Amino acid sequence: MIGDKDDMVARLRAVLPNRWFPDTTPVLDAVLSGAAAIWAWAYSLLQFVQAQARIATASDVWLDMVATDYFGTYVRRAPGQDDNSLRGAIDREMLHERATRPALEGALNDLTGCAPVIFEPARPADTGAWGVASGWNAGGGWGSLEMPFQFLVTACRPVGGGISVVAGWGVPVGGWGVGAAEYASFAMEGEQVSDAAITMEIIRTIPAATIAWLRISS
Repeated sequence: MIGDKDDMVARLRAVLPNRWFPDTTPVLDAVLSGAAAIWAWAYSLLQFVQAQARIATASDVWLDMVATDYFGTYVRRAPGQDDNSLRGAIDREMLHERATRPALEGALNDLTGCAPVIFEPARPADTGAWGVASGWNAGGGWGSLEMPFQFLVTACRPVGGGISVVAGWGVPVGGWGVGAAEYASFAMEGEQVSDAAITMEIIRTIPAATIAWLRISS
């Protein structure tokens, strides 16, 4: 295999004159193996460093460092989150559109797993018009031109917490909270998104000089 000890021994042996040594050289092989082991270690370290220098191949704490370098404390590994999931979060955050309504919808959908409801009082497409997508018990909403550059957004908390189909401690299988009995850890619990994280995502996405009135529902 390229870069392993045997490969390094063969490379070192190839540059030595053949006439200097017989076919069987145990002493020479031992000397070359010592040097080859160091070169093989250095080569493997180089391969590791190259992998950690790219988001697509970084892993473990090195991927956490990538997130910190780009986003500070905003994008961090959640409890139990694996490398692929964190890598996807980094890629999404890096390429997120900003300062538009679709950008806000996409950002909140990525964060919470459900699409927000956005209403702009000065936007006819949201409010409807007399006789057009409006009226009692019809679509639309009460519009107002006195709320320029403002909108109302309803975000939902993600469904999570707990471990499905697993009964609680002391609960007999088949009884209240029907489920299997098994050992579990916090790493198996669904990822939680705080209200503060939802609010910060809105602040990071909306244009300057706009006001978002937020409601968070469960």
